[in-house]
Amino acid sequence: MSEAQTINPDAEAKALPRLNAEQYARGILAADRVLLGRAITLLESTLPRDKALARAVLALCEPHAGGALRLAVTGAPGTGKSSLIERLGQYLIERDHRVAVLTTDPSSVHTGGSILGDKTRMPGLAGLDSAFIRPSPSSGMLGGVTQGTRHAITLCEAAGYDVVLVETVGVGQSETAAREVADIVLLLVLAGAGDALQAIKRGIMEVADIIAVAKADGNAVAPSRAAQRAYQRALRLYPVGPTGIRTRVLTCSAITGDGVDTVWEAAQAYKEAAEISGYYARNRARQRSAHFKDAVLKALCADFLSHPAIGTRLEALQAAVASGERSTWDAIQILLEMYRSP
Repeated sequence: MSEAQTINPDAEAKALPRLNAEQYARGILAADRVLLGRAITLLESTLPRDKALARAVLALCEPHAGGALRLAVTGAPGTGKSSLIERLGQYLIERDHRVAVLTTDPSSVHTGGSILGDKTRMPGLAGLDSAFIRPSPSSGMLGGVTQGTRHAITLCEAAGYDVVLVETVGVGQSETAAREVADIVLLLVLAGAGDALQAIKRGIMEVADIIAVAKADGNAVAPSRAAQRAYQRALRLYPVGPTGIRTRVLTCSAITGDGVDTVWEAAQAYKEAAEISGYYARNRARQRSAHFKDAVLKALCADFLSHPAIGTRLEALQAAVASGERSTWDAIQILLEMYRSP
């Protein structure tokens, strides 16, 4: 072919004007969904100038954040997280809430790419003015959420969304990172899919504040209620967690809408009890502290790897460790001594 082909040869690529932090912040505080989405894109960027701009935007928005209820929806693939979130989001908007949905899409370990198709699975919710849906790539992060989820929540809250629903990537028991960004963790399970066994395991079960047996419709109603009872019995083996609140087990259906109101009522009841006990505020403080420590570690790692002496020796030492010529700890000690040297 003599020249490049495009889907629309008459279309011209137009670069969006680069805005400053104040322009982004004003747009976000005015609930401009386009600028909110662009600001979250800045959070996901690896370019140094984008990172600096994102930090400035966050600094301007943080005083206006913190007022939303943050609900993480987790569970294995196929439990219907997107469907329930759409139904719950519509239910909340009908009751004058503004709902932001942050979803995590698994990234390819080979190419790093993600489909980012969660928005297409929520067409009814996506079309509502009071909803904002943003899929983000996991980019290799474990734990079910992205590295920028916490910051994205801050921006959504500053934009006036009073409920933030976080859908995790859906990998099972490793999704405990949802606890680090959410006030409440809702775990979806299915009847007859072997999930009842998970009730006696540790991991995700211990961080679930509410458990919902999903897809409880049609012929699955009776099995779902049986699974509900099984989870309730199993949870009696667990001590009450730091919240002081017993985990509730419910049934729900995104298709019929049955139980969606009960899920929201359970979330509100949990928040009220957590506020009365003081756990709600303590958990937010713990999250901020943990986020600070994580940010410090990432900053130190970036500074370490950018050190000129480290850059010249890292690859050689890595090869020596791979070949067995040096032990891992010897190589680390060499790098640390180089880093500490004036």
